[in-house]
Amino acid sequence: MRYEDFFVGQSFSTKRKITSAMVDSFAELTGDRNPVHTDDEFARNSRFGRRIAHGMLSVGIISAVLGNEFPGPGSVYMKQEVKFLKPIFLEEEVKISIEILEKISEKKRLLVKTTVEKNNGEKAVDGEALLLFEGE
Repeated sequence: MRYEDFFVGQSFSTKRKITSAMVDSFAELTGDRNPVHTDDEFARNSRFGRRIAHGMLSVGIISAVLGNEFPGPGSVYMKQEVKFLKPIFLEEEVKISIEILEKISEKKRLLVKTTVEKNNGEKAVDGEALLLFEGE
């Protein structure tokens, strides 16, 4: 899409399953091997009762949606404010939603709401991102 085609209130959502392989790969790539993410026994004895995904993995998925799906190619992540509200468990499907809150036309920027929602409707991640649009 062209920048001019985007409008305030426009939204997009998609679903992703957060797998143990994704969490293990994220731990390997980043070096974040916190046992609440990587060790079944440790996580079982934690407040969560089982392994949870890294919060930043969910933000990475938001980044992938922004760059590939909506607004898509040409968008450059400039800033993200995020609150981690609920844990995301391994093998859990989540819904990633993006909504345009503001267009800053003179700089070709978009302010968007970014959320990750669990199947039970609870928000796991809530935030806002600022994007520079390099497309047409």
